[in-house]
Amino acid sequence: MKIPRCMSTQHPDNVNPPFFSTDPELSGEDEITEAYYVFSHLGCNEQMWDCEGKEVDNYVVKKLLTKYGSFFKERILGQEDFITLRVPNPTVEKAEAKILLETLESIPRSFDAAKLFYGKDNVPVFEVILPMTASSECLDRIYSYYQDFVVGKQKKPFQKGDMTIAEWIGEFKPEKINVIPLFEDMRNMLNAHNMTRDYLKDKTVEYQRVFLARSDPAMNYGFISALLLNKIALQRLGQLEKETGVKIYPIIGIGSAPFRGNLKPQTVERISKEYPNAHTFTIQSSFKYDNPPEKVISAIKMLNERKTSIPKEIDEERCLDIMEKYGKEYQRQILKLAPAINQIAKYIPSRRKRKLHIGLFGYARNIDGISLPRVITFTCALYSLGLPPEILGLNALDDDDLLFIEKVYLNFKDDLKDALKFFNPQTEFLPESLRKNDLMKNLLETIQINENHKELTDVILSSLKANKTENIGETILEAAHLRGFLG
Repeated sequence: MKIPRCMSTQHPDNVNPPFFSTDPELSGEDEITEAYYVFSHLGCNEQMWDCEGKEVDNYVVKKLLTKYGSFFKERILGQEDFITLRVPNPTVEKAEAKILLETLESIPRSFDAAKLFYGKDNVPVFEVILPMTASSECLDRIYSYYQDFVVGKQKKPFQKGDMTIAEWIGEFKPEKINVIPLFEDMRNMLNAHNMTRDYLKDKTVEYQRVFLARSDPAMNYGFISALLLNKIALQRLGQLEKETGVKIYPIIGIGSAPFRGNLKPQTVERISKEYPNAHTFTIQSSFKYDNPPEKVISAIKMLNERKTSIPKEIDEERCLDIMEKYGKEYQRQILKLAPAINQIAKYIPSRRKRKLHIGLFGYARNIDGISLPRVITFTCALYSLGLPPEILGLNALDDDDLLFIEKVYLNFKDDLKDALKFFNPQTEFLPESLRKNDLMKNLLETIQINENHKELTDVILSSLKANKTENIGETILEAAHLRGFLG
C-alpha cells in the first residue's frame, strides 16, 4: 500500500489566491480544480477533502473523473492519488453531526463512479480523518457505523421473501474504511498511543495512520509546547508500533508560519530533520500559492523522496515540566492580549468560503468569557500588531530550560529568528516581562528586522488607535505578502 508523504489541505493560510480562482475566497468548484492541480502539477499524491464547516461537495470523485478523465486514466484514483475525507466529530460538533452520515454514505457512491470510469472494481476513497479525537470509542463508532449501517444494510430484504437492498440498487463497496484519528489538544495527544492501541485491539490491519496537530496546540499552549507535544506523541507511537507489530504512519499538520510549524519550500530539509519519524507532512495553502511553482514542485519532490528514521530519545518528564510553566505564562499573556486580537481579527481577509470547526482555545478554554479566533486568524492578528506569537511566554524559561529545548527542538533559534524579523519594537502590546528578556535581546542583536513590515504594522497600530480602519484589511494583506504567509 502506498502511503502518501505529502497531504495537500484546504487550510486558508495563503496570501495569494491561486491562478485558477477568480475569487480570493476559494469555493467548491475551485477546490475540485485544486485537487487536480496538486495531483497533476505539484506532485502531491493526497488531497484532504474537508467535510466540516461548509457546504460539502460529496461528488468530488465523480467530478474529478468527469472533468479530468484523461489524467485519471493514467493515474488511478485510490492507488496513485488519494482523496481523504475529513469528517465532522459528532461528539463535539453537534450542529454538523449528520454531515458525517452523508459523507460516509458518499463513499460507496464514489466507488460506483470509479467502477464505471475504470471498468473494474477500484476503491477511490477508503480513509476518513476524525478531528478532535478524544477516545477510541469515537473512532470505533465511525468504523462500525460504516460497516454495519452504510454497507451492512445491503443484505437486508424489504420484507420477508422480498429482494435485498443490494439486489435492488447494487452492492455497497468498499466493505470497510480506515479511520485516522486527529489529536489536537494536550491531554489527547499525550494519550494518542493508548487510544490508538485500544482502537486496534479487535482489528486486523496492515497499518494505521495517526494525525497529530501542530497549529491548535501552538495557539493553546505556545509554540514550544506544540513541538514538544508532537515529539512525545511520536516517541510513544513509535513504542506502540514495536509493541503491536502494526506499522504506524504519523501525519504532522504543519503550516508556513513559524508559529504553526514553519514548513515552506525553503525549509523542507530543516523540518525533515526536526521530525525524522513523521511519515506525512501537510502541504497547506500558503505553501502551494505563496511561493513560485517550481520551488513548490521541487520541495514536494524532496519530501516525497525522503526516508524516515528513528529520532533521538527525549526526556518526556523534563518536556512536561517545561510545558507546564511555559504554557501557564503563555496563556496569561494571551488572555491580556485577547481584546486586541479579537479587535483586529475582524479585518483579516478570508481565503476559503468555509468555517472551520471551533478552536480548542475557544471551545475548551473560554476563560472569563474570553474566546479567540481560529489559529490562522489568531496568528495573522498578532503578526499584524508587530508581535509574533512565537515570542510569548519565553520569559518563563531559565537558562537550563533553554539548553534542554535547543537539544530537543533542533530549529528552535532558527524558527525564532524567522519570526522576529517581523517584530515591531515599538508595538505597545509587547508584555513588559518580554522587553527585559535576555533571549529576546540576544536574538534581536543577530537579526535584521524587516523595516517594510515594521512600517506597515506601524500603520495598522495607528489606525486601530485612531479608529480609522477603512483600509486596514489591505494593509494587513500587504504585511502578509512580505512575510510570505497570512497566518
